[in-house]
Amino acid sequence: MGESAAIHHHTLPAAPPNLAMSRGPTWTPAEQLQQLHYCIHSNPSWPEAVLLAFQHYIVVLGTIVLIATTLVPRMGGSPEDKARVIQTLLFTAGLNTLLQTALGSRLPTVMRSSFIFIIPVLSIIKDFSDQTFANEHERFTHTVRTIQGSLIVASFINIILGFSRAWGHLTRLFSPVVIVPLVCVTGLGLFMRGFPMLANCVEIGLPMLILLVVGQQYLRRIHHRVDIVVERFGLLICIALVWAFAAILTVAGAYNHVREVTKQSCRTDRSYLISSASWIRAPYPFQWGTPIFRASHVFGMMGATLVTAAESTGTYFAAARLSGATPPPAYIFNRSIGLQGLGLLIEGIFGSIAGNSASVENVGLLGLTHIGSRRVVQISTAFMIFFSIFGKFGAFFASIPLPIFGAIYCVLFGIVAATGISFMQFTNNNSMRNLYIIGLSLFLSISIPQYFVTNTSQDGRGPVQTAGGWFNDILNSIFSSAPTIAIIIGTLLDQTLDAKPSINDRGISWWKPFQHKKGDVRNDEFYSLPLRINEYIPTRFH
Repeated sequence: MGESAAIHHHTLPAAPPNLAMSRGPTWTPAEQLQQLHYCIHSNPSWPEAVLLAFQHYIVVLGTIVLIATTLVPRMGGSPEDKARVIQTLLFTAGLNTLLQTALGSRLPTVMRSSFIFIIPVLSIIKDFSDQTFANEHERFTHTVRTIQGSLIVASFINIILGFSRAWGHLTRLFSPVVIVPLVCVTGLGLFMRGFPMLANCVEIGLPMLILLVVGQQYLRRIHHRVDIVVERFGLLICIALVWAFAAILTVAGAYNHVREVTKQSCRTDRSYLISSASWIRAPYPFQWGTPIFRASHVFGMMGATLVTAAESTGTYFAAARLSGATPPPAYIFNRSIGLQGLGLLIEGIFGSIAGNSASVENVGLLGLTHIGSRRVVQISTAFMIFFSIFGKFGAFFASIPLPIFGAIYCVLFGIVAATGISFMQFTNNNSMRNLYIIGLSLFLSISIPQYFVTNTSQDGRGPVQTAGGWFNDILNSIFSSAPTIAIIIGTLLDQTLDAKPSINDRGISWWKPFQHKKGDVRNDEFYSLPLRINEYIPTRFH
């Protein structure tokens, strides 16, 4: 009895029941989203594809108009100059998007001008503010030519990073623990382009946001045919309705006795683009004159080009997820960042006022429409190039009030941010190490850029103020970029905090096969080059 009692005394208690299973279903990690109607290499019908492509054109147009509206008046440009700048930005966006989708990342991503170039461009504007010019147009062209020269030289940063395979080696250090904050802040870091821009004209922006959410998510449940139309083209329908509403308010005189800032945001006739744009004009190389090269401006621009590589990396991860592709392997980043540098060179040659990066808003549109087709984005380049040449038609759509785009971005940037959260399924969500790294990276990636942005003056002077203006521009650009901060902090912590003991918690076993061309059979399916181009390119780039 005593022996039996002793044995009974040391018997381990029964394992507690798995309450999670009794409370409802659980979901296993899914490498590809199952609710996409068309993935990266499947295509809708041609009429649908053309309409969807036009939708991509409208979305990217908002960012291009916003950058031109911000910079051209400060450069001394007239409405005619602004129209020409928008045409040039659209033209180079079309060329670079075609280049990336055909030979670069091969993902359905639009390449458009990046806001990060505003910092070095404002520095150039400030340097010329004290100089004497014959007229404002001369000051404008002199500034553009200086930006041109700086972009041409700075483009070699990304060309070298990509084609030397240095950027691909950096991405091999990433794990899902790093990708979560990187992709999240790629969307969240642009929050100032969301509701704050909407609030510049609440009577237009707020109806747009409500109509987009209600119409695209609730009204589509009425009938199956309505479901398809509203889900895929709801954004275009909402823009048309609210734009018409804004035009009615303008004609009715609702903004006749308001502040000038309100008129600029709300009225549909304040951009002066339609009257200023030429009927037919094709952007051409060195259209503003011979580029001007100044070392201080070139170094300042290099900081921005480096940041665009980080921003595009986060956007590519989100685009792969929302188009049904596997995560981009390292060799794809080498190819895409190298070609992005080539795109910067093209923009410098054609006289753009800002360099390119992958469009976050257009990636969000992939998730909104559930269509990740590469062909749709390639067709959108035809609209960009067409409307950049036939200026009057392009100016008509460019006159859409910016608060409408602010409402759109609230939804699209949110989708990209949520896509970043979805990468957490490939890590151990119960690991305190992982929660610490993700949490700290997320918070600092939003907090640090916010500090730099709020402490930057109207003429571009940021918190870093040393005797070297170019050095200030580099640091202010880097620390104003949320994705760049996420890469720096996330990679540093993930590689130094119990990296080897936590290899499974970090999701490395899932992640590693995607980093090599032969690691997953689907890599070649999604990222191979078209028309047997592989045979003529060194193997390290495909």
